[in-house]
Amino acid sequence: MLPRPAPDRPPETVPPRRRLRRAAAIVAAVLTVAVVAIAGASAYLWFAAPVNTVGAVAFSRSLAIPPLADSRVTDDGVREFDLDLTRGTADLGHGPGTEVWGVDGGYLGPTVRAHRDEQVRVNVTNGLGETSTLHWHGMRVPAAMDGGPHQMIADGETWSPQWRIDQPAATLWYHPHLHGATAEHVYRGVAGLFLVDDEAPGDGLPDRYGIDDVPVIVQDKNFDGDRLDTGISALSGVGILGEEILVNGTPGPYLDVTTQALRLRLLNASTARVYDFGLYDEDGGARPYEVVATDGGLLEAPVPRERLMLSPGERAEIVVRVDPDDRLVLRSTPPDLGTDIFHTRFAGGADSFDVLELRAAGELAPSPPLPPRLRAADPAPDDPAEIRRFALANNRINGEAMDMSRIDAVVRAGSTEVWEVTNEDGLPHNFHVHDVQFEVLGTDDAVLRGRKDTVWIPAGDTRRLLVRFGDHVDPETPYMFHCHILYHEDAGMMGQFVVVGADDDEPTVIDHEMHDMHGDHGMHGGH
Repeated sequence: MLPRPAPDRPPETVPPRRRLRRAAAIVAAVLTVAVVAIAGASAYLWFAAPVNTVGAVAFSRSLAIPPLADSRVTDDGVREFDLDLTRGTADLGHGPGTEVWGVDGGYLGPTVRAHRDEQVRVNVTNGLGETSTLHWHGMRVPAAMDGGPHQMIADGETWSPQWRIDQPAATLWYHPHLHGATAEHVYRGVAGLFLVDDEAPGDGLPDRYGIDDVPVIVQDKNFDGDRLDTGISALSGVGILGEEILVNGTPGPYLDVTTQALRLRLLNASTARVYDFGLYDEDGGARPYEVVATDGGLLEAPVPRERLMLSPGERAEIVVRVDPDDRLVLRSTPPDLGTDIFHTRFAGGADSFDVLELRAAGELAPSPPLPPRLRAADPAPDDPAEIRRFALANNRINGEAMDMSRIDAVVRAGSTEVWEVTNEDGLPHNFHVHDVQFEVLGTDDAVLRGRKDTVWIPAGDTRRLLVRFGDHVDPETPYMFHCHILYHEDAGMMGQFVVVGADDDEPTVIDHEMHDMHGDHGMHGGH
């Protein structure tokens, strides 16, 4: 007899309220796991972000001093230099085979040095294997000689700009300025100093190059084995932030000091990182120093400081006095970026670095005291012909991304204007203007009131810049203004202006037929 089939049972039902509780529990569990994972990852990133090398640098290598570039004076009285942009290898602390770019076969380039009122010509030959440019940062120079994005040099070609140096003594520099690729070209190593000398009454300043007058080119790098790591963290918002510091291409450098006074020409040649420089003794105490010059040359008088913040592209000259057997460390402490806590952390605002050790000899050659006045005050400015406003936000200036065909401003030769520059988006920004040295208005900071071509713009703040334009008239060739955090510049935070004569029309577009790549015929400009 077959068993009788079990009677059909109605399907078990779950009350709707219980089903909702189960679903809510499942969702809550998933969300909890996700939140914990995100929180854990965020905590890891948060606590892993700051870099601190204080006390951890061995200072085992003597600081390399960039050689002075060779030059010759031609029959027509022009001082001529040759700079070859090249690829090569260098020992940056990760073995001798690190591939780099530079000038004349090495990492970085020689120091170009010339005198005010000299005619100079620089033959720049591009051997990088791709198009580049070479810009004279801080130089008053005709627009066609500026080395900006419009003066492209094709691989294998030579560009020969010529101009008369018409500005006071200053620590300037040179670097590529190819639109969309400036950060990479600078990061790989194409950069160097351009020193202008004159007869300014700066007697008493240390002036023996490489002895008591020393270039200090500061850069940050990341490495992947023996290779330069060009990766960018998605969280930084400013581009590459390196965890290792090079000075003149030297990792862990020390400098033997043989004189009572030492002049350091500081250049922030990093692509994004901001430094806050101080000098510290072996007990961690701050050693005061005197700031004697900014981007465009000497201050009116020395300014005592213990800390000095430099954003990318900015320069300063400081004089420090040492005692026999002193050990001092040039250190960057966390800079006040003026941003919110997130942007501060991930833009390098929590990082500290030991940069360079100064080792004073047991016996020091005497150095004279600094003069109380370094130069005369600048003449009172003319009434501004115009006030212009520039808003920096979202890799744009006034809402516009860089367009090499568009002219954003037209200025009259010899005029004075006020440029009001505002950082609107909360990210770190600074501002560089080609062909000028401006004055920052409305500040009590004696250093910030010096001659400047690059200035830090705190988040939410406005800098008012008194800009005096020269007489390099060229309605068809623009100069640049831009954020010198190079990732921002490459992404579009750059604009163009032209200088025109009093009766010239105001152009609005660029004729690109006037801006072909330069071959070995070169370009020459006067004044």
